[in-house]
Amino acid sequence: MTYPSEIVHWIAGKETAGESGAYFNKFSPASGEVLSRVIAGDTNDIDLAIQAASQSYPNWSNSNTAQRADLVAQAANLLEQKSRAAAEIISLESGKSEIISLGEVNWAVKMGQFWASQADRFDEVEVLKSSVAKRRVQMIRQSLGPGVLITPFNNPLAGIASKVFPALLCGNTIVLKSHEDTPYIAVWFGKILKEAGLPQGVYNVVQGKGSDIGTPLVTDKRVQFVSFTGSVATAQTIIKASADRLTKTMVEAGGKNPIIICDDANLEKAVEAAVGSGFIDTGQRCASGSRVIVMREVYDQFKEMYLAKVKSLKSGTGNSDDLGAIINQRRLDEILLSVEEAVRKGATLLCGGKRIDRPGFFMEPTVLENVGPNDKISKAEVFGPVVILYQANDFDEAINLANDADYKLTGAIHTSDLKKGMTFIKRYIAGVARVNGPTHGSEPHTPFGGLGLSGNGWKETGWQAMNFYSDLKQVSFDD
Repeated sequence: MTYPSEIVHWIAGKETAGESGAYFNKFSPASGEVLSRVIAGDTNDIDLAIQAASQSYPNWSNSNTAQRADLVAQAANLLEQKSRAAAEIISLESGKSEIISLGEVNWAVKMGQFWASQADRFDEVEVLKSSVAKRRVQMIRQSLGPGVLITPFNNPLAGIASKVFPALLCGNTIVLKSHEDTPYIAVWFGKILKEAGLPQGVYNVVQGKGSDIGTPLVTDKRVQFVSFTGSVATAQTIIKASADRLTKTMVEAGGKNPIIICDDANLEKAVEAAVGSGFIDTGQRCASGSRVIVMREVYDQFKEMYLAKVKSLKSGTGNSDDLGAIINQRRLDEILLSVEEAVRKGATLLCGGKRIDRPGFFMEPTVLENVGPNDKISKAEVFGPVVILYQANDFDEAINLANDADYKLTGAIHTSDLKKGMTFIKRYIAGVARVNGPTHGSEPHTPFGGLGLSGNGWKETGWQAMNFYSDLKQVSFDD
């Protein structure tokens, strides 16, 4: 696979540069060098993409659901066949190893296979009773129309697949705003869909900085829904911008996820889960476990085991490496600054905290303690390889600390006491709660979505995502 030196839009089934004439550089996270130049879209490009989606919508929405499912299945099959090419793009754009990127591709394939199996659910007719004589009432599903999908950089293909496949199955057409840090994978995915038989105009991609093209995209009156994954600040901007038209909007906006280690936990297993949760994707994952809350009785023992594991982690893009690169220079600087500020305010740096002296945007895995629950770094999503250790005096304090965050996405507890696990599930307020596992790991068929600043209630995965990408219509027949 040859990575293009110039990356453009994908509109109406083909690559197009548009007319803006402006470009920005895409840098390699692994080397820090310019990887490609990317077209900077403008309002004319947005108009062309939404026009293509609007014109293709009537035929696509009126197509047979089983046919749409067959196309999704074929796209998943092609994705599996070309998994190494996809993984190479992800590795180049994200600064990950090939083996981690292949895992992401496999997840995207499974997402396509799952949605290909959901045609009957979309077509299902629910019969309702009526108190009116000789009236038959039913509930059916209907598509929404052209929509905007805004995907993240951290798992770019998984993010695309989790939004595009359900949107297509439900009969919608798409304008996808490609993340500026992972611009080509969305265009490459468009080629996969075209090869699978998707009509032109059903799937479109626009390139550009979110600050430049985000608002014109989500406020266009032809757009019927917006699905966004990214920062809470951008999520709030999108909701405000689309509020005047009451546009149906899904946001998945990050997490500050806790993992509680009880004094009766299997500490070896707990260490594996906590390290894996904290540093997966170099901490650049909404479901990463950035807050580790440990019972006082085992705090010192756990800390020793945990730090030994963290200090053994290797950074790089090889398949034997544990952590990849930070996505860009700006984010690396922001993460380093957040650690420096925490230390200045009294936090203890147990390990890491520095940039790794090598080309690219690499940072040492970092662990802090003696951080107050109200300190900025305890509240804000760092989105990097930074974990905070907290000590809890009892179970109630641990639960209260776990809940003491505006983000409410995932969380986990490690204990040998099932009753404690069930109590955690009941009392911890979030979209996902796990017992004796990591904070991440949702599968295509399992509903995923958060509360509070993590999301607005819609589920990103599982068949329940169909409730976002389609509407229910009540119909009745009077004899």
